[in-house]
Amino acid sequence: MLTADHGTANPVSRRSASPPLALATVCLSGTLEDKLTAAAAAGFHGVEICEGDLVVSSWSPGRIRRECADLGLAIHLYQPFHDFEAVPPGIFEANVRRAERKLDVLEQLGATTLAVCSSTSMNAIDDDDLAAEQLSTLAGLAARRGLRIAYEGLAWGRFVNTVGHAWRIVRRAGHPALGLCLDSFHVFSRGDDPAEIRAVPGAKVFHLQLADAPRLTMDALEWSEHHRLFPGQGVFDLTGFVGHVLATGYDGPLSIEVFNDVSRQADPRQIAVDAMRSLLSLRETVGAFGPMAIRERVQLPDLPPAPPLDGHVFTELAVDEASGPAVARALTALGFAHTGQHHSKPVQLWVQNKARILLNFAPQRTVPAGTAAICALAVESADPVGSARRAEQLLAPVLPRARQSAEADLSSVAAPDGTAVFFCRTGGDDNWLGDFAPTGRAAHADGPLTGTDHVSLTESVDDFDQAALFYRAVLGLQATRTTTLPAPFGLINSRDATDREHHVRICLNAAPLRRGDWSPAVPSPQHIAFTTDDAIAAAKAMRALGAPLLRIPDNYYDDLDARLALPQHLLAAMRQHSVLYDRDQDGEYLHFYTEMLGARIFFEVVQRVGAYSGYGAPNSAAVRMAAHRRRRLTTLREPSALAGGGHPHAYSLAHLTALSLSPPELVSAAADAGYRYVGLRMTRVTPHEPHHPLATDPALMRATKVRLAATGIEVLDIELARMAPDDDPAVFLRFLEAGAELGARHVITQLPDPEFTRKADRFARLCELARPLGLTIDLEFPSWTQTPDLTEAVRVLRDARQPNAGILIDLIHFARSGSSVAELRDLPREWFRFAHVCDAPAEAPATQEEIIHAARFERLFPGEGGIDVHGILGALPAGIPYALEIPRATLVAQVGAKEHARLAITAARRHLDAVVRRAGPTEAA
Repeated sequence: MLTADHGTANPVSRRSASPPLALATVCLSGTLEDKLTAAAAAGFHGVEICEGDLVVSSWSPGRIRRECADLGLAIHLYQPFHDFEAVPPGIFEANVRRAERKLDVLEQLGATTLAVCSSTSMNAIDDDDLAAEQLSTLAGLAARRGLRIAYEGLAWGRFVNTVGHAWRIVRRAGHPALGLCLDSFHVFSRGDDPAEIRAVPGAKVFHLQLADAPRLTMDALEWSEHHRLFPGQGVFDLTGFVGHVLATGYDGPLSIEVFNDVSRQADPRQIAVDAMRSLLSLRETVGAFGPMAIRERVQLPDLPPAPPLDGHVFTELAVDEASGPAVARALTALGFAHTGQHHSKPVQLWVQNKARILLNFAPQRTVPAGTAAICALAVESADPVGSARRAEQLLAPVLPRARQSAEADLSSVAAPDGTAVFFCRTGGDDNWLGDFAPTGRAAHADGPLTGTDHVSLTESVDDFDQAALFYRAVLGLQATRTTTLPAPFGLINSRDATDREHHVRICLNAAPLRRGDWSPAVPSPQHIAFTTDDAIAAAKAMRALGAPLLRIPDNYYDDLDARLALPQHLLAAMRQHSVLYDRDQDGEYLHFYTEMLGARIFFEVVQRVGAYSGYGAPNSAAVRMAAHRRRRLTTLREPSALAGGGHPHAYSLAHLTALSLSPPELVSAAADAGYRYVGLRMTRVTPHEPHHPLATDPALMRATKVRLAATGIEVLDIELARMAPDDDPAVFLRFLEAGAELGARHVITQLPDPEFTRKADRFARLCELARPLGLTIDLEFPSWTQTPDLTEAVRVLRDARQPNAGILIDLIHFARSGSSVAELRDLPREWFRFAHVCDAPAEAPATQEEIIHAARFERLFPGEGGIDVHGILGALPAGIPYALEIPRATLVAQVGAKEHARLAITAARRHLDAVVRRAGPTEAA
C-alpha cells in the first residue's frame, strides 16, 4: 500500500555530536517536566533552564539537576538575570543580594553559567566604567563558587544593545569569570555586522544562542517575543553567523532560544524535534561552506547529503465512494487513463505521460467522508535509500508499510501535517509500477498534460513553518521567503520549496491567524498542478470533454488588459477558456483550474514560458478562491453535483438524528458529511432532551447564521410547532420569525388535539401567521397523537384550505399508523415538500410506549429494516429533499453524533440513490 498508516517514530539519539546541541526551555510549551522530557527525546545534549520555568515548577533545583542527569541532559545555562549593572549604590546593593540568591540556584542546578542581560531599567545610567566595575564584582562572586557570568547585549537594552558595546564592557572589566553570551537575534535585528564577532577571543564567548526570524519592521522586543523562528525558517544568515563564532575558537554548545506564538502553544515533543532538525540542518550547511577547521568540528558523519531529485513521481489522493467517482470523472476529462489497479490494495493508477495520480479507496481515519485529500506524494530520487536514511537521521517519522513479498519496498516518512513522502526510482530494480496490474486501458500518448509541476498544500498555522523546515532539510529543497497574498477571507501566507533545477516544487499556504466561524466554504484546499505545452489548447480540449473547469469572471480580464496590454487575440482566448496569466522578466505563466472535487481538492494546469519560476500574480489566488467559493455554494444547491455526481437526491440532516449537537455544530456536521440542508429543532419536545433556544438566544442565532453562511448549508425546516388543546397559535410567532431569519422554508407541526374543529382552525391560523414569512406549515402525524394517520391529516388540510399547508411524511410514523400508499399516491403533489426518511423493523412494538421509544431512539438506516421505504417514497413527488431523521442512541454513544450523521447519509445514498440510478428517471418517478 502506497499510503501507510501514520505512526510515530522515536527520534535518533545525537549523543556523539560535537559541539553539543542545546535547547532553551523557553522554546517549549508545558511545564518544566514536559520540556525536559521533550528535549531529551529529540536527542539534545543539554538545556538552558529559564527562570520562569523553574519558578513555576514543583521540583527543587536539586531535583531538576537529578532529573536532567537521568535524561542525559547537561544544564548549560540558567537565564535570564535582568537589570544588574550601571546602577546607583543603593540599588546595586539590592542587586548583589538578588544575584547571590540566583548563584545559589545555579549551584543547586549543577550549571556553571548565569546569563546576565544588559539593563533596560530606568535606574541604569550610561556609564561603561560603572557597568564594568559592577559586572566585575558579580563575576567575582561567581568565581568564588566556580561559576561564570555571560553578559548579553539585548537589542532593546537601554544603553548596551550591541555585541560590540557589550564586549567593550567585558574587556574593560577584565575578569576571567566574565564573558559574552551571543544571540543571533540581537545581532541581526539591529542590522549589525556579524563578522565583528571575530574580534572576540573564543575563550570569552561563554554561550551561543541561535534564532532565526522573518524580516519585519517593528519594535525589537515585540519582534523577539512573537516572531523568533528556528534556524532555516527565517531570513537571517545563521550559517555565516555560526561560522564567525566558531572561527573565534568557541567550543561551547550550539543552543536554540526561540519563542513565538506557535511554539508556546504546540506539542513540546514536536517543537523539540523541529528544533533538533533545524540545528542538524544548520550544522550541515556550516560544514559545507565553512573553512576546513570549522568543517571538521561540525561535520555530521551519519547524515547523508540530500540526493538529487528529478521530479514528482506520483501524488496520492485518499478518496471514498462519494469523492472517488467525482475525481475519476475529472481525471478522465483531463485526459488521464485508469491504467493500473494495485495487486493487493484498493488503489487505482491514473496516468497521462509523466503525470501520475493514485486514488486510494482504503478507509482513512483522518479524512472526512465525501472528501478527497492529498495523503502522499512521491519524488524521484537518485538514491532512494540515501534519501530515506537522511530523512530518518533528521528525525522524520518512518512510516510502516504493509506489502506483499513481490511488491516494491518503498521508503516513506511523514511530513509534519501527516502527508506521506515516498522516495522512488522509477524504472529501477524495485520499480513501484510493477505493483499495479494493467487494466487494459492505455495512457493517451498525445494527451495535453506532460507531467506534474507542483503540489500545493494548505497547512495549519502551527504546521506552516515546520513543513517548510521539513521539506528544506529532509528533501534538500530551497525554501523561499514567506509572501503574504490578499484573499477574500483574510491574508494568506505562502512559500514554496524547490530544488535548484525546479524539478520538484511544493507550495505551502496558511492563514496567519486562526480562523473563527466565518471562513470559505472550501476548508484547507489542496491542489495538484500539471504541466502542458499549450494552456489555451488544453483548456479548450478539456472543456470539450466535459472537464469541470473553473469559470473566471470578466472583471479579471478587464483588469489584466488595463495592466499588461496583452494582444487582443490572446486576451480573448484566455477570457473564453478562463485561463489566467502572469509574466515577469524571465518569462510567462498561463494557468487554469478545475472546480472543487470532493470538497477540497482541485487541479491546475500550467504552462511555463521561458524561465518563469513563480505561481501566478498575487491577485490570482484571490480570484481563484472567490470563484471556487462561488461555484462551491452553487454546487451545494445542485443535488447531483453536491454528492459528486450521480446522486439524484438532496439530503437534509434532521436535528433528531444528532440532537446532542448545537445548531452551529449540526451545520458543520452536515457540511462535512455532504448534506445540503439541516432541520433545526428550536423547541424542546421532551423534558430530557437538549434545548437549543434559537428564538431567544441572540448569540446562538448569530453563531448559527455564521456557520450557515460559511458552509453554504441551508435550513430546510424548523420544528416543532406542537399545538395542544390549550395552545394559541400566536405564541409561535417569534418561533416562526426566527425560522424565517435563518432562511428556513418549512415548519413541522403536530396536532395532539382530539377536537377536530379546534385543531383545524388553529392549524389554519398558524398557516396565516407563517405565510407572510415565506414559510409552509407541514403537518406530521405520529401514530400516538390525536392526529394519528394520513387520513386524519388530510381532513385537517382540506378543512383549513391554506395555500402554504402541507403534510410531512415520516416513514416510521406512516408505517406504524397503517396509512395507505394508495391514498398517498392520489393526494395533491403540492402538499408534499420533503420527507423524513428512516427504516425500522416491519413488525411494530407491542405497546404505545415502546413505539414512542423506538421512534425517538431506535430507528434504522434505510435498507436495514422492513418498512416499505421505496414504496412510500415512490408515491411522493420526485425530487423532494429527503430529511434523514434517524435517532439511534446506542450507535451515537459508540461513534459520536457527527460520525453517526455521516453513516446515515452514506447508507441512504447506497440504498436510495442506487435504486434510482438502476431504474432510470422515468421508472423512479
